[in-house]
Amino acid sequence: MSNAAQTSPAHEHATAAGGSDGDLTDHGDVRYIPAADRHEWSNEWLTSWQSFPADGNYDLERNAHGLLMVNNEDVVEAGNGFDSHQHRNTEVVTWVLEGAVEHRDSRGNHGVIRPGVVQRMTAGTGIVHSERNPATRSERTQTRVVQMWLPPDTDELTPSYADADVSQALSDGSLVPVVSGMRKYADRAAITLANRYATLHIARLPAGSSVEIPAAPFAHVFLARGDSTFEGLDQRLHHGDALRLTDAGDRRITAVTDTEVLVWEMHASFDF
Repeated sequence: MSNAAQTSPAHEHATAAGGSDGDLTDHGDVRYIPAADRHEWSNEWLTSWQSFPADGNYDLERNAHGLLMVNNEDVVEAGNGFDSHQHRNTEVVTWVLEGAVEHRDSRGNHGVIRPGVVQRMTAGTGIVHSERNPATRSERTQTRVVQMWLPPDTDELTPSYADADVSQALSDGSLVPVVSGMRKYADRAAITLANRYATLHIARLPAGSSVEIPAAPFAHVFLARGDSTFEGLDQRLHHGDALRLTDAGDRRITAVTDTEVLVWEMHASFDF
């Protein structure tokens, strides 16, 4: 749900890293990205905080991490949103934090997603869709949503759409694979992703609890709400902060306040 460029680079620009699903144990690079360093774009109905430059992001060596090209946190005013626009050869994953997003597309799919429901759209050969805050303007209910883009590992797929309620799976405070193309999560993830090297995990952590970030050549940790600490990092994490991990091994994130965290585990990157 963004003003980002609408076509991803072709899949041949992505190459596997670290073998299969990864058994890394070293402590590699951890790059801390404070929320204030995100690019901010706004108009009368949208405020978008972009972890990567989302408007024409073609310099992927500088403006991507692993396979993740877009990680936008958007606030959309009631009765507004993105009218029909096209995507191609992109995996679009959407997670609502507050309010709702109404999706319609040229394949006849329609869905309204709310907090606890994850959505994946495979753009494939091309799909036109709209994304709007369905609240009436008199209700003045804002939508806050995180949208993430990755390339597929195969171009020109048949476009498809899926959503799934994962709120029950998140209720025990564990790190849950919710969208995945990786074999090892095939029986656990609620939705499949058309990239066999990537998985989105989500955790809702009560204050004082912690989870271990999966070992992978690349990981992206985004704090969607709350405050937390990260093993080996002196800096406390706040809402909107992100970590870009490279061969960083297994480390724990601990909630200082009730926290919601989105973690991409990635075993490939763009081949530069």
